[in-house]
Amino acid sequence: MTSGYSVVNGLQMYYEIYGEGKPIVLIHGGGSTIQTNFEKLIPMLSRKRKVIAVELQAHGRTGDRHADLTFEQDADDVATLLKNLNINRADFLGFSNGGTTTMQIAIRHPEIVGKIILGSPLAKRNGVPEWFWDFMKQATLDNMPAPLKAGYKKVAADPNGLPIMHDRDVKRMLNFKDIPDAPIKSIQAPTLIIIGDRDVITPEHALELHRKIAHSELAIIPGGHGQYIGEITTLTPDFKESNLVVPMIETFLDRKTEQGN
Repeated sequence: MTSGYSVVNGLQMYYEIYGEGKPIVLIHGGGSTIQTNFEKLIPMLSRKRKVIAVELQAHGRTGDRHADLTFEQDADDVATLLKNLNINRADFLGFSNGGTTTMQIAIRHPEIVGKIILGSPLAKRNGVPEWFWDFMKQATLDNMPAPLKAGYKKVAADPNGLPIMHDRDVKRMLNFKDIPDAPIKSIQAPTLIIIGDRDVITPEHALELHRKIAHSELAIIPGGHGQYIGEITTLTPDFKESNLVVPMIETFLDRKTEQGN
């Protein structure tokens, strides 16, 4: 593994690179770090691929630009990072908020996108139950999942940045606006949408995205939000790597498509 920082649109943006081969970029969710989302996934994916994992604004080891978080800005930051790393084209796997960011990369920077994997992505406010928005209105640092707090403190240069990350993520979700249909339908990249059958993202929303993204496939996997990738808050004593969706992801990535990707 190699790691480093790159100057990206005014940020010192942190990244890690594992393995060799065709690049795939991993984009974490809200409140998360590379490790809290992808620690179980990276060793498996990097056996065949160059895995580039990033930490977005105010998350983990990446700094804060003293501006609200947006999915569009995150998408632009990732695109700039890849340019700095001399990577012209890559596949992308985004989880949760990272899935929404990955959609924005495909919308805003289609020239750098091979295939995309959208893990539990949100594109419309009705894509989650109403209780989710009520929960966000009451979200505090006290009820942030303990493994995510510990994961941040473990790696962050300034552990005191935790409230900043938390508050920026909450504000972004409270202000979340639907992605219009036209940009969603503009996505031409081969797409794999994955959710859990007990996910916060509803099956109806995942099916709606599947119908609107032309070259997409949909998988609904037994388990909760991120359990299919081994996200840290879902880990149980009986965790097994064989329960992860890596074979499905690798089959999707390796398959030849009409788009030539």
